[in-house]
Amino acid sequence: MDIQWGGEAHIDLPKGAILSITNVDGGASAWITALADDEHVFSPSAIEVPHDQSIALDATRFDSRFMAAIAKSRDEGLKSASTYHVFGPETDPGQVFLTRTIKRCTFFIVAPVTEGFVSAGGGGRFTVDVKLPDGASSEFLLPEPLGKIRDEWRVDRGTAMAYTLKKGQFVQIIDIEGQQCSDFMAMHAASLDSGVERYIDSTVSRTMARSAYPLPGLHDKFYDQDIRPLLAVRQDTVGRHDTFALACTARGYEDRGFPGHLNCSDNITEAYRPYGIGARAAWPAVNFFFNSWMDQGHGHLASDEAWSRPGDHVVMEALTDLVCVSTACPDDVDPINGWDPTDIHVRIYEEDTSISHSVSWRAQPEDGEKLTRHSAFHPRISKLTSKYTVSRDLWTPTHFDATGAIEEYWACKNAATLQDMSGLRKYDVIGPDAAELLQHCLTRNVEKLAQHRGFYALICDERGSALDDGTLFCIEPTTYRWCCGSDNSALHLRETAEKLGLNAHIRSLGHRMVNLALQGPKSREILSKIVYTHRARPALENIKWFGFTVARLGDSTGPLFLLCRTGFTGELGYEIFCDREDAVEIWDALMSAGKPLGLMPMGSEALDMVRIEAGLVVAGAEFGPDVDAIESGLGFAVDFKKDNFIGKDALARNAQAVRRKLVGLNFPTKQAPHHGDPVFLGREQVGVITSATHSPQLGHAIAMARVAIENAEQGTELEVGKLDGHMKRLPCTVTGLPFLDPKREKARA
Repeated sequence: MDIQWGGEAHIDLPKGAILSITNVDGGASAWITALADDEHVFSPSAIEVPHDQSIALDATRFDSRFMAAIAKSRDEGLKSASTYHVFGPETDPGQVFLTRTIKRCTFFIVAPVTEGFVSAGGGGRFTVDVKLPDGASSEFLLPEPLGKIRDEWRVDRGTAMAYTLKKGQFVQIIDIEGQQCSDFMAMHAASLDSGVERYIDSTVSRTMARSAYPLPGLHDKFYDQDIRPLLAVRQDTVGRHDTFALACTARGYEDRGFPGHLNCSDNITEAYRPYGIGARAAWPAVNFFFNSWMDQGHGHLASDEAWSRPGDHVVMEALTDLVCVSTACPDDVDPINGWDPTDIHVRIYEEDTSISHSVSWRAQPEDGEKLTRHSAFHPRISKLTSKYTVSRDLWTPTHFDATGAIEEYWACKNAATLQDMSGLRKYDVIGPDAAELLQHCLTRNVEKLAQHRGFYALICDERGSALDDGTLFCIEPTTYRWCCGSDNSALHLRETAEKLGLNAHIRSLGHRMVNLALQGPKSREILSKIVYTHRARPALENIKWFGFTVARLGDSTGPLFLLCRTGFTGELGYEIFCDREDAVEIWDALMSAGKPLGLMPMGSEALDMVRIEAGLVVAGAEFGPDVDAIESGLGFAVDFKKDNFIGKDALARNAQAVRRKLVGLNFPTKQAPHHGDPVFLGREQVGVITSATHSPQLGHAIAMARVAIENAEQGTELEVGKLDGHMKRLPCTVTGLPFLDPKREKARA
């Protein structure tokens, strides 16, 4: 389990389970409690702790909706709940607390909110690892039910079970122990009643989903041969399945030298027989948890061990009445089931169950999975669009229904836009050695950073590759806020602090802190209507580029937020960081103040246009582990005059003989290339496209590309290869970055 500041997490456990609780960030408290099967009140009595040290639970300091619902069902309020406190302000990062359950219970861990997290301090992240006692039932590996269960059963390994689904019901297919494939098929019940077999057609489904298989989101449906939607995928914690291969067959095993082997196709036939469905030697199927891929060189279908972990699952909503079948694949002659076939668990939920669209995300491979969620601004955004994409562990709107990406783009250029940027990672670096730690890890000189000021910087590895980029703000002399794109930043900072023996804590603000980007030439005018700043803080009109202030909405009693003169558009703009409880109020105030000036919400598609025009780089495109910071176009963020920092020696060496350079490319038409397309000079590849778009202002396609230094001079004519790289070419001309406003005068205005 993984828990962020201001939330709670829970898990059902048997007697004798060992819990290892890690204070990842350090310097924060956690509360633990339990609800035993034979008790009616939350208390630490079911876990091994000094019970005489338990204290009352303060439900106002965390999101307690789930605990409140359980307390209500037990006829008890949270007022009588008690907890045991572990850790505290002096706790070092990585410190572990061990305990054990002494009776069967639901275990809870809470990360309470502390005061003043917007302006300074706060934060906290904890992980809980569980070791079940020998012989514990596999039921404890099952995920928490998602709603009211109509029915559930176990599909024993090497078998199949058929069942019916009514329109509106949900089916959850759970890999109990991990790395176990489950073939699935669904028949259209009404067609079956009329004597016609209509079922999931993988080719139709792939075509309609524009993907190898549907995933939660806009293209989430499985279709039959008549292009009728049968099921919609609601949740997927794995994201790696197969719709190309058949369910395993007797013939397939025979051809490999295993006659008489159990197989899913025969099992499906037997399970479907009572429903009058004809036998087949080979069944098409959706092969959940089957890890397959196409070999790009030869088009071969390859496979390996499944990606699924214990408790991983897929949830689908029936869009019509269906007759379904699920298998627990018996394949033990290759790695697809981890060489050891196990059981599958199936749950059916009632029609009125509320199950959110979500996929699984892990910051690190060893972390517990997180299901994508909506940000605190969702109550307003959801009324304006249903078009979302996944951004780490959040759903991010791509564009809004009433406007669209082009109109949002022009609003950012001519008026102002408001964008939910809550997927940004926010970490507070706190302690007497905070500045020393950051000086060692960042490529800019932290000693030059005054209070209420910030700068853009990189965190590099010893090879000079950028691990992450972000903006560092000096909150107070011993408190800095690092706003970045990757959870790897926190890991790197913590590891470096421990290695150097520095007294500095890195605390994640998680989803407790959300943020908006207000961008465009009228952004300052909009803010002037609603921003209040104390005399001890910089006034709005005095905040220069990369400066910030601590402000309030309306007057001295309004919600608090951090107001920064930053952005990712190349336009005049600001970013607002606030508590999630104040998110909707701040959104409403900005939209109301900005409506007369043409303010509109903006999605990620328009942002991509303006950020490429502005020559702003992103991880996974312009920079990553395969290229150093200089060749990523980030040399301006490296201060070679400062004392040694991680990666300086490699960057200094590489700067003397740069091999590749990030450049702009102008195209004569609106057809834009794609990330990864090769750049050619004649027959020879000399570079690669990192990002590309159509520029509405310039009227043609543009791209950023990393090309050989010999071919990077402005005016050089190159070509981008399409198809096989040679059958089609897009002519282009090298230009400088950014494409517009080369001195960034608009952002500095």
